[in-house]
Amino acid sequence: MTTEDTRTASVWAREMQRRDVQARLDDERSQLERNRLGQFATPNLLAAEIASYMLGLMDDEEPIDFLEPAIGSGSFYSALLQAAPPDRINTAVGFELDPRFSDLAKELWSEFGLEVIAGDYTKLYREIKEYNLVLTNPPYVRHHHIDSSTKVRLQIEANEVCNLSINGLSGLYVYFIALAHNNMADDGLAAWLIPSEFMDVNYGSALREYLTRKVQLIRIHRFDPHEAQFDDALVSSAVVIFRNSNPHRDSEIYFTLGGTILDPRHTEKVPFESLYGSRKWTAFPRLKSLPRWDKRMTIGDLFEVRRGVATGANSYFVMSKNEAQERGLPDRYLKPVLPSPRYLKTDVVMEGTDGYPILDHQLVLFDCDLPETLLGDVHIHLSGYIATGIEMGINERYLPSRRSPWYRQEQRLPAPFLSTYMGRGTGDKNPFRFIWNQSKAIATNVYLLLYPKPLLENIIADNEKAALIHEGLNCLDADELREEGRVYGGGLYKIEPREMKRMSARPLLERLPELDETAKKAVSIPHDRLFAI
Repeated sequence: MTTEDTRTASVWAREMQRRDVQARLDDERSQLERNRLGQFATPNLLAAEIASYMLGLMDDEEPIDFLEPAIGSGSFYSALLQAAPPDRINTAVGFELDPRFSDLAKELWSEFGLEVIAGDYTKLYREIKEYNLVLTNPPYVRHHHIDSSTKVRLQIEANEVCNLSINGLSGLYVYFIALAHNNMADDGLAAWLIPSEFMDVNYGSALREYLTRKVQLIRIHRFDPHEAQFDDALVSSAVVIFRNSNPHRDSEIYFTLGGTILDPRHTEKVPFESLYGSRKWTAFPRLKSLPRWDKRMTIGDLFEVRRGVATGANSYFVMSKNEAQERGLPDRYLKPVLPSPRYLKTDVVMEGTDGYPILDHQLVLFDCDLPETLLGDVHIHLSGYIATGIEMGINERYLPSRRSPWYRQEQRLPAPFLSTYMGRGTGDKNPFRFIWNQSKAIATNVYLLLYPKPLLENIIADNEKAALIHEGLNCLDADELREEGRVYGGGLYKIEPREMKRMSARPLLERLPELDETAKKAVSIPHDRLFAI
């Protein structure tokens, strides 16, 4: 057996050991703890494909100085050892905050040239040199798990390193990318395995700016959302590949989708300038099967679209009608509310004589505007229920604590049409349900509320035409809904009001041709008619 064969066998033995210990260490923590810490190990097969692709972008003889800001157990370094001859790796360093994994990485890979630094990369990055190859899967820690002082520190340092103003809703991976710019050699290459959400959301704008102004973006590969890359994380993933050099305005960026890094299912070369005019990078690659939708009238021309009521504590504020009556809560402070889509089995909600929806299980929303100082004088049961909420700490939760009084809800009128805002669906199946609400029930923020603008107000008074509107909504193009919305791992789609408003209203025009004739007369309803403060 040659020296090279011996080394290869040794690397593979360590890789098998890494997988076994990784699984054991993962089992030591709950899914909730791992979500909070953003600990989701990169499958080695995926790491190996990324490493192989990146080596193909480098000169064959170029020495490798490797950096991994979140080394974990060393899946990416293992992949690099499998793909690169040993004499090409000049230096290699990895950071790891969790001592369990930093100890494991040292044990496995130190003799193969990896220096493991136990600590927080975001605090230590200034102490190391520059590297020409960054391969990493940074911790996917959501913004609400980053404490405020850390977030402020990271925002300040990201601005200092590469002049980026990062939105406070951004996940930790965005800060990692910004700070790692400090450690990239000129013309150095980087591949970041990150959530694809940055391609669509507003808070991803800083990262999109970085990729188009600070570096030369080479490729973004987005995995099929129905083929999650992590068995234990519900996230749609992308590999972002760039070079630390000035962007070339006449360049083309490869956008690939589905399949693997080395064998993508769909590919499009997108002119650099096109990215500036695109609000959604997930529009690329453009699939040839998708139509270009008729936008002469959109849902936003016909409806005001808003999210439902965000209570901040549904378990306290939403209850059955019977429970509210048993508690003795006054009817004036109760509003009929629709159940979540999971429990709403009909798409046409009929109205009872009392305005409540005709459903087997009727729910109410507790909404009171009386000051706490008057509660005891008004109603003893009302006062008691408010006191119970205080004992439970409901008044200290984020949303209630920002209301006055804390048990006063956002105000919404009943919407005649609603849409779920999360759902699944492939092919022709619509990922979202549209509900025709004929009752006086309002809805929580698991729905989008569609309020007709004046163009539709008279039309929906005609029950037959209202039925046609509902039918048209349910016939909105499924592909367009998926393209306008965003997707998470496992094929879970989400759509926000502004995205719904951009949808083509063509199915409604086909059913109500008179809309096309009067489209230009559409005007917005003043917000004070719909939404009280």
